[in-house]
Amino acid sequence: MTRTKNRKPLFDTVRALLGRGFKQSEVVRIDRALDCAEGDANACDVQPVTRVSVPIVKSADSVRRIGERGIALIKRFEGCARLRTDGLIEAYPDPGTGSEPWTIGWGATGKGLDGNARIGPGTVWTQEECDERLEKDLVRYAAGVSRAIGDAPTTQGQFDAMISFHYNTGAIGRATLTRKHKAGDFEGAAREFARWNKAGGRVLKGLVRRRAAEAKLYAS
Repeated sequence: MTRTKNRKPLFDTVRALLGRGFKQSEVVRIDRALDCAEGDANACDVQPVTRVSVPIVKSADSVRRIGERGIALIKRFEGCARLRTDGLIEAYPDPGTGSEPWTIGWGATGKGLDGNARIGPGTVWTQEECDERLEKDLVRYAAGVSRAIGDAPTTQGQFDAMISFHYNTGAIGRATLTRKHKAGDFEGAAREFARWNKAGGRVLKGLVRRRAAEAKLYAS
């Protein structure tokens, strides 16, 4: 009697690692390769499979960068506010607390351009300085997300959404969202965005909208 081969667990595992499904032609080739490995000489004429490029971040050691949709989302919600009549951009207080953390440009907080003095009342930058700071910060936050998710299969949309989340909250390392993503519970992770909608203990409409946009990008 011929034994029925159950290869579904193998295919399911590879799908999870790749973050995508298989084309029928790929299934046929993999099946034939497995038959060949198991001693079926008739199946050993398989041609090499051409590698298909997919937008998946798989290695914790690879360079990970935010995509255009992620940058657009961050710029949309951060804005580059407080443009003065002299063309300079000044810092403003947190809308939830009315004080710290002070923000300038595209949502920059913390240390100023010199790396020492903190951003606060009276801090002013040029538009070019705001743009340069955003570029540097996005590299830093992308590295933070990469460390947090490790080698978990991650699409570009998921990665971008988590960078926006981390850029705004700084919480990628401790959020349940991250734990669920690493476990492969993508639907559960997408629902976690909505929980982070408060500043100063109050629900803010802007944060509600941002979390919804991030969740949509994550699920795209």
